[in-house]
Amino acid sequence: MTGNATTRFDNVSLLSVASSLPSRVTSSDDLETRLGGALKRLKLKKSLLRRVAGVIERRNWAEGESSDVATIAAGQRALDEAGIKASDIGLLINTSVSRPHLEPSVAVRIHHGLGLPTSAINFDVANACLGFVTGMTLAGAMIESGQIKYALIVNGEDADQIQVNTVERLLHDDIDRDAFMSEFASLTLGSGAAAAVIGPSNLHPEGHRILGGVTRAATQFYDLCVGSVDGMFTDAKALLRGGLDLVVSAWDEASTEWDWSNMDRYITHQVSSVHTNSMVKAAHLDASRVPTTFPYLGNVGPASIPITLADEQKTLERGDRVLLMGVGSGLNTALMELAW
Repeated sequence: MTGNATTRFDNVSLLSVASSLPSRVTSSDDLETRLGGALKRLKLKKSLLRRVAGVIERRNWAEGESSDVATIAAGQRALDEAGIKASDIGLLINTSVSRPHLEPSVAVRIHHGLGLPTSAINFDVANACLGFVTGMTLAGAMIESGQIKYALIVNGEDADQIQVNTVERLLHDDIDRDAFMSEFASLTLGSGAAAAVIGPSNLHPEGHRILGGVTRAATQFYDLCVGSVDGMFTDAKALLRGGLDLVVSAWDEASTEWDWSNMDRYITHQVSSVHTNSMVKAAHLDASRVPTTFPYLGNVGPASIPITLADEQKTLERGDRVLLMGVGSGLNTALMELAW
């Protein structure tokens, strides 16, 4: 499978991006204390999550908190920061991996919670950890076509139950080292929510232009990372190798149309220190321009990119070039350029 799918926008801007984080902090030391029996039985050294993944802590929803409520809060904050009324939104896309039920869509709860108009199209998009960027691309195309004026992209992730289930299972006596490591990624997950407002550039010169980008698929690797509320099972080595090959292939082919060699910021999907360092090396990036949030938030799925961008925006200046980068289970990759 060769070639990139290229998207270019002439009149689409990011007007705001906001996050909403849980108040409960779960340290990696706490998780490993709960897993003490398994670690001792399997002769695995302590501080495994810190040493291997670089994850010191992550967030989980406290009593009275939930991903839906936090997503609504992030959406309202994004609307307020963009100066856009809820009544002006023509499209809501929820991009969460987490969902409490199969139907209805999560989007309808968020639509209602934000008081969006009945005319606002609303639906869920699932594309693993690329969901938010996929939602931005779809919204951009609808704005460019004139079908809508403003879109709200949201994401809320809840890693709580999957980690509870994973810890319980890893304590079973029949779990060997290979089985333990196949579920290691579940222990790096975190919870959180984010939202972004997108609109037409000609009406918002203060906005941040979304120039476009490329996507590329390697779906022969569809079974390297498979997750549900019961657990997430990965072939970590093959996943890392396949993901890096996919990103580098997309990057190299895109280089004839896009020059991403000297961006001011690279906002990557946050997985671990191993993944980040490997991507920096493979794409020859300046590590000082690759901010990380995984050490204290873990892997927040599709919310990782907007949460990291929301955290980093205070350091960005007008005219800075920003590249959003990610790999999603499946495998798919997406790279999207913003002109800040």
